[in-house]
Amino acid sequence: MDRVRLDKYLWAARFFKTRSLASHACELGRIQVNGQPAKASREVRVADMLHIRSEASEFEVEVLVVSAMRGPASVAQTLYRETEASRERRERMAAERKAMRELEGPTFGRPSKRDRRELERFRAQYEY
Repeated sequence: MDRVRLDKYLWAARFFKTRSLASHACELGRIQVNGQPAKASREVRVADMLHIRSEASEFEVEVLVVSAMRGPASVAQTLYRETEASRERRERMAAERKAMRELEGPTFGRPSKRDRRELERFRAQYEY
């Protein structure tokens, strides 16, 4: 097998949980093959460069092996090679998300009566 549909490949390589999610991402223009927006039915070949944007992160990968069969994650990782720039960008974004979470401070469930009153006063200041 030297080529396979894009949505099947994205599903087999475990970028998306289902083929329909992969197909939907293609419809929204979140997938590019060799710099061009791609439809789900486009065929992927070895050495194609894919740019994949999902809610979680962005990937830039080179297709090493074409497969339409979904297997274990360890096998799926052998289907592609992520570029260094993409890996560094994802790690930087993960570190930024972690830092933002630390700045938010702890949350301890429901606000107390006092907290709710402070929130109501704050909201009342900015009502039109």
